[in-house]
Amino acid sequence: MSKAAAPQIELASADPSIAQEMTRWLSHLGAERRLSPKTLEAYGRDLRQCLDFLCAHWGERVTLKRFAALEATDVRAFMAMRRADDIAGRSLMRALAGLRSFGRFLEREGKGKVGALSAIRAPKVAKSLPKPLPMASAKRLADADERAGEDRETWILARDAAVMALLYGSGLRISEALGLKRREVPRPGEGDVLIVTGKGNKTRMVPVLQNVLELVQDYVAMCPYPLPAEGPIFVGARGGPLSPRIIQLAMERLRGALGLPDSATPHALRHSFATHLLSRGGDLRAIQELLGHSSLSTTQVYTGIDSERLLEVYASAHPRR
Repeated sequence: MSKAAAPQIELASADPSIAQEMTRWLSHLGAERRLSPKTLEAYGRDLRQCLDFLCAHWGERVTLKRFAALEATDVRAFMAMRRADDIAGRSLMRALAGLRSFGRFLEREGKGKVGALSAIRAPKVAKSLPKPLPMASAKRLADADERAGEDRETWILARDAAVMALLYGSGLRISEALGLKRREVPRPGEGDVLIVTGKGNKTRMVPVLQNVLELVQDYVAMCPYPLPAEGPIFVGARGGPLSPRIIQLAMERLRGALGLPDSATPHALRHSFATHLLSRGGDLRAIQELLGHSSLSTTQVYTGIDSERLLEVYASAHPRR
């Protein structure tokens, strides 16, 4: 049984040939590239907005021939118009990606090469970082008693509290915490460091507080599943690997219970670790090592400090001052 044809798109700002190719392009993206309906809707909307702009910009309906002859100045004018509407950088990037996709489709179909689209640089997108949590709130997230009213097994509440304690207490990424093997986590009183495997399969040594190790040990003692030395120390409800999504959901529940904003995520605990250390006079270079960043500039951006703070650290530490 053949699939029903996609409904023909109608455009007031472009001639039927553009509308026909747009219909075929979106059908191709959905069937062959398997893009989500929301992405297809966004791409279609972005192209419509571009065609509407070009129609007004040129003073005539857009044809395939004219679209293929698009110039870089036309594309920049469209992007400037969208930016003037306070469109975020990510939305501009998506719009440009959609236009380029349509241009490539036309070229493959032998309908012209829209070279101007490849000549435009993608707009810069400001890095969005989680906001640090207040110190008191960060500590409460690692308290299993905060979720005592939930209909969940005690060992699961202890497990989630131990994971969050590691994220905040040692500044780990959630993947790093869940990737820890049991043998890599010392018992309380038997060690105070973790060997963590981070991005790029690089290992680093990070300190761990004794009260955090006690929370981990509490969970281990309650866990109903065997935890071999070479296996992950944190397991799911059925004894398999623990998904990061489970910790994210636990954080969402705590967020509501503690009245925290949506920015309170597991990664925000790592951000809080760095920010709170820095606010208490922590050395920027040491924090860089603890976080596993390859460059100091990454740590500067991550902790949200400004250039004055960076210069202050430099001026106080340089031996020739």
